Amino acid sequence: MPIQESGEMYLETILYLTNKKGSVRAIDVAEHMGYSKPSVSRAVGLLKNGGYITVDAEGLLVLTATGKDIAEKIYERHTMLTDFFVRLGVDPETASDDACKIEHHLSDQTFMAIKRYAESIK
Repeated sequence: MPIQESGEMYLETILYLTNKKGSVRAIDVAEHMGYSKPSVSRAVGLLKNGGYITVDAEGLLVLTATGKDIAEKIYERHTMLTDFFVRLGVDPETASDDACKIEHHLSDQTFMAIKRYAESIK
């Protein structure tokens, strides 16, 4: 079953926090995203049932290979688009917000075309 945009956001957040902190619990995700603990708990259950994450005995969230692939794809889109928009003259906060809005909806073909163009003008 394909993952929805909200699931991608959670996976991206888990990847980001794992890279930053080394280990991540649901409370860390809730605080980072500004969501309630029950909302995050429900999402964690869905991601776990979908095979995107595991939760160990200590409550640590770990991306599966599939979850990590999706998270890295979304994170790359976010960082590359943010950087591209900033280089176009958009302020960093707006650039990041806009990247977040479109990173989930671009086709792979369009993203790769934007990426190639952005790299060619560096």
